[in-house]
Amino acid sequence: MGTSRIIHLTGDGSHTIVSPELNVSYHSKHGAIQESMHVFIKEGLHYLSARNLFNKDEALNVFEVGFGTGLNTWLSLNEAIKHSQKIFYQTIEPYPLSIDEAEKLNYSSIFNKELQKHFFQLHKCEWNKEIIIHPLFLFEKLKVQLQDFSSNKKFHLIYFDAFDPTAQPELWTENIFRKMFDVLTSNGALVTYCSKGIVRRAMQAAGFSVEKIAGPPGKREIVRAIKA
Repeated sequence: MGTSRIIHLTGDGSHTIVSPELNVSYHSKHGAIQESMHVFIKEGLHYLSARNLFNKDEALNVFEVGFGTGLNTWLSLNEAIKHSQKIFYQTIEPYPLSIDEAEKLNYSSIFNKELQKHFFQLHKCEWNKEIIIHPLFLFEKLKVQLQDFSSNKKFHLIYFDAFDPTAQPELWTENIFRKMFDVLTSNGALVTYCSKGIVRRAMQAAGFSVEKIAGPPGKREIVRAIKA
């Protein structure tokens, strides 16, 4: 997969990737950055930080399903620096972009030069190894399918950013969400852009408390699931 991936400009001026093979876009056509900021940063990272349910002297553990363009990771790194919040960030991606593809994305031109450096570092750093991207940001990317993922770590937050259930139905099942439930800490949260009824029911069957919340432009609702 990936030989025919195409870079598209979205509504907020930031790039996304389109895969004609799967008939999916990595981000909303209305705006890649605004979607990621709303779904994962605002309703995930900011939401959890505001609840004060973890020790802020320790790292906030984040797990991302689908490294993709690296946008969610990079925005989270920016938040760690901005708020002096230590983050351990683990992500999986079985079909990574090439360095050439990553270098064509325009995200780095939107932020300062220091963050530009970090964006390319995320893509170029070694796989399956913990890397210090910044003193506040410990990063590990794994080239593995979600079905085969396992971890001895517990996460405070999960960014569930797999492709749409029509493209990858095997990733939106009760069994998968039970796996996500098990790796979360108590009161941990999972956020995703998908609010389909079949997805919410699978989450609930796995033990989550599920709520629909307002989505970003072009998306009426998204989902946040809590391990109560």
